[in-house]
Amino acid sequence: MMGAEEGRVRAIIVVGAAIIEDGRLLAAQRAEPAELAGGWEFPGGKVDPGESDEAALVRECAEELGVEVELGVRIGGDWPLAMSGVLRVWTARVLDGEPQALEHRALRWLTAGELYDVDWLPGDLPLVPEIAAYL
Repeated sequence: MMGAEEGRVRAIIVVGAAIIEDGRLLAAQRAEPAELAGGWEFPGGKVDPGESDEAALVRECAEELGVEVELGVRIGGDWPLAMSGVLRVWTARVLDGEPQALEHRALRWLTAGELYDVDWLPGDLPLVPEIAAYL
């Protein structure tokens, strides 16, 4: 017989950074997997076991963009993702480096008027109006 914890699927926690600079938001275009390729998202990734959300986000920004970031405020709570996961997003600013598309097809800085010029992934789209208030 399985205990209550063994039968429960742990939600996947994905963290994202709303990197803001000079009134612009950094959007990143997915390169993979195939079903997400071409869609736009907030840079970030999965939280590893034993890692805090914030540490994971700083690590992911370094790996994906080659930059050191400082996190600001968290935007809302847990945003549901299709894959039985949740997305947690923080505002952020670049402390060191220039963002590079190391793991993405492309990067784009968006002004408030350009926020909907890209095809946001379904999990990221609900956050766009929330983040617009910070631009």
